[in-house]
Amino acid sequence: MQKIYSQLNSAIEVLLVFIFGLMVVDVVWQVIARYVVGQSSSFTEEFARFALIWLTVLGAAYINGQKEGHLSMDVFMMKLSKEKQQLRIRRIQSLIAVFAFLVMVIGGGNLVYITLKLGQVAPALSVPLGFVYLIVPISGLIIIFFSFYHIKNTFELKHDEY
Repeated sequence: MQKIYSQLNSAIEVLLVFIFGLMVVDVVWQVIARYVVGQSSSFTEEFARFALIWLTVLGAAYINGQKEGHLSMDVFMMKLSKEKQQLRIRRIQSLIAVFAFLVMVIGGGNLVYITLKLGQVAPALSVPLGFVYLIVPISGLIIIFFSFYHIKNTFELKHDEY
């Protein structure tokens, strides 16, 4: 499981950097086209919006995998014993996994299905919107994997390691 975790983290990091790079190039081109050429491109705003959606949702899944990456207030957690901290982490990660399954996988999957079934297409890029929204259930599955990984790690750690 550790090997899959490491490979998935690396792949997501590369994909996030790639998406961010594309978005920067896209926005820079928009600025150049608008102020230097005098005519804005019709697809750049839409592409930047879709890239931001992917960057945000996939970034949320990535941050869930990074145990120390979350912004958290752990004052109360640090006052608990190590056993209770581990139990609390298992409960929190379980709730995150349930949320990701219900909202992101099932809800996001329904969103993708409906937009593909209705044939909704982005006006400027002519891309089916279902492909844009596909990142929601994919990220939900990644979040579930990371949650199970963290739960598994709490069982394997000694009391003084967490």
